[in-house]
Amino acid sequence: MPDENQTSKGDGAFVAATQTPSEWRAVTAAIQTLVEEATFDVTAEGITFRAMDPSHVALVDLFWPSSDFQKFVCTKPDRFTVRMEDFAKLIRRAESKDIVEISRQSGDSLNVKLSNGYTREFELHLIESTQSNTPLPKLNFDAKFTTSEPAFDRILNDVSAISNHITIEATQTKVQFSGKGDTGKASVTLEKKAGDASKGDLRSLTAEKESKSTYSIEYLLKITKAAGSASDSINFEYSSKMPLRVEFGLGENSKGGRIHFYLAPRVTE
Repeated sequence: MPDENQTSKGDGAFVAATQTPSEWRAVTAAIQTLVEEATFDVTAEGITFRAMDPSHVALVDLFWPSSDFQKFVCTKPDRFTVRMEDFAKLIRRAESKDIVEISRQSGDSLNVKLSNGYTREFELHLIESTQSNTPLPKLNFDAKFTTSEPAFDRILNDVSAISNHITIEATQTKVQFSGKGDTGKASVTLEKKAGDASKGDLRSLTAEKESKSTYSIEYLLKITKAAGSASDSINFEYSSKMPLRVEFGLGENSKGGRIHFYLAPRVTE
């Protein structure tokens, strides 16, 4: 890994190309929900990013292995920092079948190439990194479950009609999502079903202990909207009154690429 004090103006050399823009769109949108500037590390193993939002409520952790890319070359470790609004603006210009190629040979610019017969090339000026290393929280998870992305989106919207926070309560047989506000209460229950549940709303559930914790709906809505487009299912891990880890895959053909969000619980019930 590059030294954490290394600036964006290095002389690393890398090329990373994807067959479609969907993964880059999910990555840039997800990161943009939490931070305005992002420092990416590039090694032969792939691309990584980790940072916490200014309020210290949420943390995003990206691992994008080199095997996920159509083309990936990294001759030496590199680190670069971009303003996410500017970077995402270029990625959004990609059409659905465009190959997206990100590269840097030297200097203080990032090259973005979009091509599918009609080729566009952009040079994005890099900025100095102001981020410090963000350690991952050391957590033990008592409950783990997986939902379909559309189901979780519906759950958030249903509970948000009543409350700004969502309480997740998992047992061995079901997961209940609830919220309460000045106007009343809302509750949604997903039950574990026998047989193949891979296509249902609750695709898996393991609860070593009954777990209950409350989180911000605003954050969950933003990250699900941003990262959910690349993933058909969402993995959740948490313990009572502890941070929630939400995992989104980077497309159905990914070989391990994922985005993790850690969301702090609401302190007062």
